[in-house]
Amino acid sequence: MENMNQLYEAILKGNLALAVETTKIAIEEKADIKSIIEDYMSKAMDEIGQRFESGKAFVPELLMSARAMKGALELLRPLLVGSDIPRAGTIVIGTVKGDLHDIGKNLVASMLEGSGFEVINLGVDISSEKFANSIIEHKADILCLSALLTTTMNYMKEVIRTLEDAGIRNQVKIMVGGAPISQSFAREIGADGYSSNANAAVSVAKQLLAS
Repeated sequence: MENMNQLYEAILKGNLALAVETTKIAIEEKADIKSIIEDYMSKAMDEIGQRFESGKAFVPELLMSARAMKGALELLRPLLVGSDIPRAGTIVIGTVKGDLHDIGKNLVASMLEGSGFEVINLGVDISSEKFANSIIEHKADILCLSALLTTTMNYMKEVIRTLEDAGIRNQVKIMVGGAPISQSFAREIGADGYSSNANAAVSVAKQLLAS
């Protein structure tokens, strides 16, 4: 139990080395994997997310916590094979064609990874065809589209049209975000979810998969 509390604190404070060390000890002691993830690791990420929302933590802290969580999860993933612990899901994420901004998108990707999702980060300037092919290849549960420019945000409509033409629109949930994006725009183009920041994106992703 002491080790697990230490793991919680390590992730909360973004201490990657301590998170990895403590996780190794927990594995050696045959601690319950489901409890490690749900009762300590996920709760630490929830706490740092809440601190971010209330202005008590900032982007660097979010990234450090996500990195610590990811490091610990990498040790646990081989033990999840064949277990009854539910996987968070697979997410394809990228910035749409014509847009080269990636700081916000990368933060969202890091937070999603830190919360247990498998994330395929395609990068920037991604065409609708590449998004569609990646969804098929990775059997993605969610597609996250990012845009920072008003001149590129409408390309999100093209991505959705491509998915419809390929017959895979109903196989994946679509989330959108970025500075010019709003909830009303998300509804207008037929997206399933919208988030204004990285922490909210994790909550939206979980809600979409639960629906």
